[in-house]
Amino acid sequence: MADKVSKDDVIAFRLHAHQLTARLGEDGLLDAAGRCAIQNSPPGSALLALHARVKNLTPELVAQAITEDKSLLQSWCMRGSPFYFPTADAPVFTTGVLPPTEEGRIHLILGVEQALAALGMSLTEAVELTGAEIDAVLSGRRLAINELGAELAGRIAPKLPKRQRGSWEAEGPYAPGQPLGEGVVHFCIRILTLQRVVCFAPRAGNKAPFVLVGEWLGRTIPDLDPEVARAELLRRYLRSYGPSTRGDFAAWLGIKAGDTDPWWSLVEDELAQVEFNGRSWILAEDLDALRSAPKPQGVRLLPPRDPYTQMRDRETIVDKQHHREVWKTVGEPGTVLANGRITGIWRPRKSGRRLTVTVKTFGSLAARDRKPILEEAGQVAPLRGASSVDVEFETY
Repeated sequence: MADKVSKDDVIAFRLHAHQLTARLGEDGLLDAAGRCAIQNSPPGSALLALHARVKNLTPELVAQAITEDKSLLQSWCMRGSPFYFPTADAPVFTTGVLPPTEEGRIHLILGVEQALAALGMSLTEAVELTGAEIDAVLSGRRLAINELGAELAGRIAPKLPKRQRGSWEAEGPYAPGQPLGEGVVHFCIRILTLQRVVCFAPRAGNKAPFVLVGEWLGRTIPDLDPEVARAELLRRYLRSYGPSTRGDFAAWLGIKAGDTDPWWSLVEDELAQVEFNGRSWILAEDLDALRSAPKPQGVRLLPPRDPYTQMRDRETIVDKQHHREVWKTVGEPGTVLANGRITGIWRPRKSGRRLTVTVKTFGSLAARDRKPILEEAGQVAPLRGASSVDVEFETY
């Protein structure tokens, strides 16, 4: 019979795995990003997530890792979203994410299937057509998705049979005036990021330009056997979100619940079953850590879509009556993490050099409990380009 584990043990284990029990040292940036990657949507949230995990983190240190050291890379990743991860771990978060089947890849980039049917084209064919033109279009340049997609679609169109070309150039369902083929190319670029052909360069204004990976890094990223990469991705997931299930892993990754075998079967003999929200699994080597994780203390202001709040068994960290406030509220609030519990949400509002942070808690807050939130907000202010901060408290 599987051992039963408590909610408190699971929360402590996950918080410690996410480096939210105590901040890492100033040299811990890559360790924090490499645990399970750091989502960067909405833009800027990755900086706040890293700050919650690393002491004395500044925008300049992150920028140096991205633009100078090239030790931190941004690419589309899990759930077709942009993530930061260490360049050294790129195969895990690219090859390891990419489903081995066409059906799995279509599900990862939801929205392309109907367009492909209209074209009479497979996703593999569309990606190959896009990949064949990407060097000619992007070499020596940085292009945002709209400009890149338009140029690539324009180069592909003349090479298609007449019937396909008519559908390719007709207006599609993705944006007014956008040709169907251009929309398809946008989806194909997501697959090309997972094939390590392109990645993101630093944002320019409100645009996130793409570059060729080889040009950006000055070298290619070594290949890693896909099975090795997928196995390591699942291990990192379980170290961060265990105990967990196939279904929760699938939702985190962005695939169907029934399509986890290419990952799960590779590490099945490394897993131990426990009783938590039903049957769940954890890496056997982590069982002791699950039962002995340090008690979480302190306050963090986590950004929207922080890695910790991306667990799929959300009732573990937030009572069901507050799910809508945390995950479905318009404007995507951040969350207040206090002594291991999500105790409210927060939103920043900037005016000039002044940042106003509105904190709404799920219950009344004693004056002594406000002080660490005020201190944390003071650290967040310079990350948002502010020199001073006001904090307003409200209660649900």
